[in-house]
Amino acid sequence: MDANTNALNWFEIPATDITRAKSFYETVFGIELQQAEMMGMQMAFFPWEGGSGKVGGGLVQSEMHKPSAEGAVIYLNADPDLTTALDKVESAGGQVLMPKTLIDEQTGYMAFFMDTEGNKVGLHSNG
Repeated sequence: MDANTNALNWFEIPATDITRAKSFYETVFGIELQQAEMMGMQMAFFPWEGGSGKVGGGLVQSEMHKPSAEGAVIYLNADPDLTTALDKVESAGGQVLMPKTLIDEQTGYMAFFMDTEGNKVGLHSNG
């Protein structure tokens, strides 16, 4: 891997109900996800500005995508303060698994939530 290359270039969060999952993430993050069908999969894309070094991703509903609370965990950027997103999780139908927790002064804060599809997802912010 080139030293200037991100370790992550794309992520997919599995969904069993793309409409429900899209609504959850739009509510929690105050964003709009663009929905499309690609290669027989229902997808909803997080806002993303393409280009070198940028990471994008989305929600995906297909036979191959199974929500899970185990395995790899992604951390979504919730800067400047993850409390804003975390406070919306339960009213949007999810569950807070770990409250805002200080990692250290340099790294910032983290939290975990369970989304409406049964995925454990992390949040990170500097504040």
